[in-house]
Amino acid sequence: MTHKGRIFFAAALATMGLGLTACNDGDDSASAQDSPSASAPASADPAASDSAAADPSSPSADPGDDGGAPAGGDVTAPGTKLKVGEKAVLPFTYGTDKKGTIAVTVTAIEKGAEADMAGFGAKAKGMTPYYIRMKVENVGGTDLSYASLKLRGELADGGPTGIVLIGDLPGKCDNETAPRDFTKKGASYETCSLSATKTAPIAAASFDEGDAYSDSPVLWTS
Repeated sequence: MTHKGRIFFAAALATMGLGLTACNDGDDSASAQDSPSASAPASADPAASDSAAADPSSPSADPGDDGGAPAGGDVTAPGTKLKVGEKAVLPFTYGTDKKGTIAVTVTAIEKGAEADMAGFGAKAKGMTPYYIRMKVENVGGTDLSYASLKLRGELADGGPTGIVLIGDLPGKCDNETAPRDFTKKGASYETCSLSATKTAPIAAASFDEGDAYSDSPVLWTS
């Protein structure tokens, strides 16, 4: 992974982070788009995380084809709201051939300093970084080696930041890929997702991968 960061100012699309983070990293300039306001993610019954059915045919447990099939056990329902330190069990797909079930525990949402963003260049002026730290566990026991997970920061009012960052901050927020032996049940590793804002503070982290979760993410709040 290169240490030359990239910044995109994203339009408020339902799958905003997924589409734009795949842009070609061809030069040092960053493309920009207007950033209209977006609706806050749908709220969920707090009891939903305990009632998500293991049966993939259940509406609350079905992650859609893009999310992969649950590999045993209950999955956390779309729209569930958790606190930092709590675990979500989630269907996960990486690339075209890796599917399984992971457990994600957000352990911290830390505010950084504007100076930390210097590596992203002039477009980072006025941005405050936030470090979303997490533990990821292989629940399904499928081969998820070298997979990468990124959670998205959300503003205090529930809206998106409008900023997509490609890259990390070495020594401060390293986005680690799963290790080679992340192939069996119980394997785990720790990683960090970098987010940033120019407006309100980032107060939540969201998982929005897969059809069901793109419209109703799982949220962790501090």
